[in-house]
Amino acid sequence: MPIQYYIYLCLTLFSIGIIGVLTRRNAIIVFMCVELMLNAVNLLLVAFSKMHHATAVVGDAATNAGIEGQLFVFFIMVVAAAEVSVGLAIIVMMYRNTHSVDINFLNRLKN
Repeated sequence: MPIQYYIYLCLTLFSIGIIGVLTRRNAIIVFMCVELMLNAVNLLLVAFSKMHHATAVVGDAATNAGIEGQLFVFFIMVVAAAEVSVGLAIIVMMYRNTHSVDINFLNRLKN
């Protein structure tokens, strides 16, 4: 499959994530949109890694070139898992204090 299809898909997913972050007030929806943007970047990194590996295999069949993108994806997934745990803890504490997950009430957490 041509790389352009992956680029268009990732651009669409990333755009949906940006629109969701900028227009929604629900903290959980915003959080999910940030994760959607991270997954769009991960998909693009894997697609470019696959493309780079396919071009490197033509020259040398026993090459390891092109796996760097997949390593970046692994590290991004680890950081995203840490982000999920911290983000959900913040959302739960916000709900306990304000009984709402509306991000406009975040200034109430200052006190």
